[in-house]
Amino acid sequence: MRQAHSHEWQRRASGLVRGLPSWRARRSRRSTLAGALAGASALLTLLIASSAAHGATRDMSATHAYIRANYALARVAVARIPISEARIQDFNRKLAAQCPQAGRGTPINEASQPMSYEVAVALWSLAYGADAGPIRKFLDTVKPLNWSSPRISRAARSYAGELNALATLPLPDLCADVRAWTASGFQTIPANVAALDRRVEAIEPHPVPNAWLAPYEQGADAALAARTRKLEKKISETEFEVGQDDWIQVTGTLGLPL
Repeated sequence: MRQAHSHEWQRRASGLVRGLPSWRARRSRRSTLAGALAGASALLTLLIASSAAHGATRDMSATHAYIRANYALARVAVARIPISEARIQDFNRKLAAQCPQAGRGTPINEASQPMSYEVAVALWSLAYGADAGPIRKFLDTVKPLNWSSPRISRAARSYAGELNALATLPLPDLCADVRAWTASGFQTIPANVAALDRRVEAIEPHPVPNAWLAPYEQGADAALAARTRKLEKKISETEFEVGQDDWIQVTGTLGLPL
């Protein structure tokens, strides 16, 4: 019995041993697993590097396109300043012929400010409207551009969209609106005037900050961006200086207070 028991134990033990993987098999499987993990890690690293390279290429391409388009728009805008000014002077002559001093007697108070502000809206409509074609081209160029930074993409599209909003402003009928204001005894701002004023107040075009684009500039991009900023400065100065004189002139033609 003892011997039979011994044989049975050996048989079970032998079967158990045969059923267990050898240390070589375990080591082989560990090596296979380690190799698979290493391969997956290498692939992930490669994918990340490839994605980063693709993102960098896209950022540089988008930046290059934006800078070139913005420069082209600024050049056209500066060149067309005399055209914008001619349109405004022609508009003022028409007002002088159709409704001179229509707003005479308007009180100088806060309640009357929307009427004077509408004059500024009319001047922006004329000035930006003169560049409507180039601005639309700029919008069409910028709209499909994408950067790896959503912030830059949003800023570029917002800038182009806001410029287009100014370029497509309807020219208000100042004669009709000032006459309606006068007819109310200077008590009621026409509803369309108040609505247009609110619409324009919400429009704020801001170019993409140079610091955001500088890391992606290549070749002549930096020099072109610098030239664009000079042109934009000239546009801004003209809008302030000449635009101020135009506004004073037109409000005076209509008999509105400054």
